[in-house]
Amino acid sequence: MMRKILVIEDEEFVRENIIELLDAEGFDVIGAENGRVGVNLAKGTIPDLIICDVMMPEMDGYSVLTSLRQDSMMATVPFIFLTAKAAKNDCRQGMELGADDYITKPFTRAELLGSISSRLKKKAAVHKHYNTELQEAKNKLNYLIHHDSLTNLPNRLSLRERFKQVKQHIDDNQKLVTFLSLGLDRFNQVNNNLGHFWGDYLLKIVAQRLADCVDNQDTVARLNGDQFAVIIATAQHKQDVINVVQSILDSLSQTIVLDDQEVFITASIGIAIYPRDGEDVEQLLNHANQGMLQAKRQGGDQYQFYTSALNVNSSNHLTLQSSLRYALEREEFQVYYQPQISLDTGKIVGAEALLRWHHPELGLVPPAKFIPIAEETGLILSIGEWVLQQACQQARLWQNDGFTSFRIAVNLSGRQFNKPDFYDNLVKILQSNELTYKTLELELTESILVKNNETAIRQLNELKNLGLEIAIDDFGTGYSSLSYLQQFPFDVLKIDQCFVRNIVHKPNQAAITKAIIQM
Repeated sequence: MMRKILVIEDEEFVRENIIELLDAEGFDVIGAENGRVGVNLAKGTIPDLIICDVMMPEMDGYSVLTSLRQDSMMATVPFIFLTAKAAKNDCRQGMELGADDYITKPFTRAELLGSISSRLKKKAAVHKHYNTELQEAKNKLNYLIHHDSLTNLPNRLSLRERFKQVKQHIDDNQKLVTFLSLGLDRFNQVNNNLGHFWGDYLLKIVAQRLADCVDNQDTVARLNGDQFAVIIATAQHKQDVINVVQSILDSLSQTIVLDDQEVFITASIGIAIYPRDGEDVEQLLNHANQGMLQAKRQGGDQYQFYTSALNVNSSNHLTLQSSLRYALEREEFQVYYQPQISLDTGKIVGAEALLRWHHPELGLVPPAKFIPIAEETGLILSIGEWVLQQACQQARLWQNDGFTSFRIAVNLSGRQFNKPDFYDNLVKILQSNELTYKTLELELTESILVKNNETAIRQLNELKNLGLEIAIDDFGTGYSSLSYLQQFPFDVLKIDQCFVRNIVHKPNQAAITKAIIQM
């Protein structure tokens, strides 16, 4: 490629001689008769090198150089001064302004060409280094755009591009293209108990185990948090997919040591098959995600193929979620009271407050359907406080009617129990209804307590010190042992129905229940 050189020289004879000499050497040469013209030509043509006389009328060489160095496009263009002055101060002044070389008049052809050659070579070397760094930066940026920074797995964008490639090469008669949506079960417990450092470390281990379970032609991606996706492009039959999924579940269930503690992690996996369950990535991921959520609802550590019924369930879930946001202000909730009877006397000694939702279109919505949604959205905080207020108001009315020793039980969610101002709000509600603390019994599930047992014990002791009674609800459905449970200061233990149903026909359950009662 012909190099372009701009010659700025007010002496026409000198300028033309230089142009003729350089033209003969194969350069593309432009001439300018003064500094102002030279600056305009330089900015308009962006030459590869500039030769400029120092002493010129209107605008001298120093001013030309200063002007050009302020332009980002011209800042790195090699600049050679021509001068009849050879004083060191003049050379230093030019170099300080950014000149690359100084040639003293008169000069020889060899001197001029030597200076030009060395400046252009230096520029080429700088540009080569710059271009190498630029390409490396582009490659790194492209990698970051397409990969998760924590696990180095492909991300959602990369997953889309991979699916396009798979679609182009798929033989519908030979292979299936399957999407897996994988979510870790109870991953938040790791973050809450061990901290985010170990949570991130766990995600890296999970990423490696997933990659080890699939073929090189398959794709494992991290979407967000503890959610991963897998494209299986090598399965020929449904059973092949099941085999891969089962190997993933088996691999993830193996013990992981975090911060010198053994941790057991499981996953829920949803499965969607192209093109039966969707034509594009978003639809397939959405359907696989519905399968994953269903697997979680069924207890986790399992897989679920997408079906149209799951889509209906998902739609109903969104409908309930939307309606739930307005249920409180529309006064659709109602509190029922289930009597608590002493087996010794046969008398009613208290009641448990039970929340019910009367939906204007769906009718009575079971708590099992709307309470998890309230927990998920955070609405449980306002709903739970409303239930507590309603129960205390009712207790006040019963006491006014003479039932002074009547106790009322209210269920607490984990979000309520862990809310920083829960203790203060509870005291205010009791005081505003003129109730003694022993009037109220708070019910918590064992799963709430074992998530952070040291904090839970401290909070329970604070509540006990007020005079409140504490009940542990649904015992037997979580994962605590009797010895572990004895750490907590509780007054009542409510054994889940799964232990007492058909108890006369199941000796093992009878023995466990007896042990609990005698504890």
